[in-house]
Amino acid sequence: MKLIGMLDSPFVRRTAICMKLLGLEFEHQSLSVFRTYDEFRRINPVVKAPTLLLDDGQCLMDSTLILDYAETLANPRKTLMPRDPAARLHELKLIGLALAASEKSVQLVYEQKQRPADKQYEPWAARVSEQLHAAYAVLEKDITSRPLPTDPSRFSQASVSIAVAWRFTQMMLPDVVAETDYPALRLFAAFAERQPVFMQTQPE
Repeated sequence: MKLIGMLDSPFVRRTAICMKLLGLEFEHQSLSVFRTYDEFRRINPVVKAPTLLLDDGQCLMDSTLILDYAETLANPRKTLMPRDPAARLHELKLIGLALAASEKSVQLVYEQKQRPADKQYEPWAARVSEQLHAAYAVLEKDITSRPLPTDPSRFSQASVSIAVAWRFTQMMLPDVVAETDYPALRLFAAFAERQPVFMQTQPE
């Protein structure tokens, strides 16, 4: 299998880290949806990262769908998702918030770096920033009352997704989200980033 996309994307990076934690072997092909658009399009005409290219030539898109499929390939004892309905619901809630934070961060990056300055629309950017802070505020409250695991062997999809989202936001938008505003998130993400699987899967 090949995972296509740049690791500076939080969606690509969370997929890569989770697949490694699941013990799945894959090749990472670092293609940009901007700089190597034509090459990416030859693999997947939709040009969406991440893309998982399967051995039979099929393509699977979207980090959540790729990880859902990856769970079916992994040893059941290595699952990153709880089986208990209540625990799974909470896990999905955290993943949704982390993905929302990633999505809103990406939207702001595109607005600031891809759109000409005279075409940027401040009310829209302010709204997206508000949504970004809302996602992190709910996450901060949740993990303060229910701390994430500090045993790397117990990392879940939510643990990975939260840490990756935070790293991306701090890397790209430190002026929008101050790390001091969310101390629990900052501490957990810093811990996660020191783990080997994170250090081996650095943003490009």
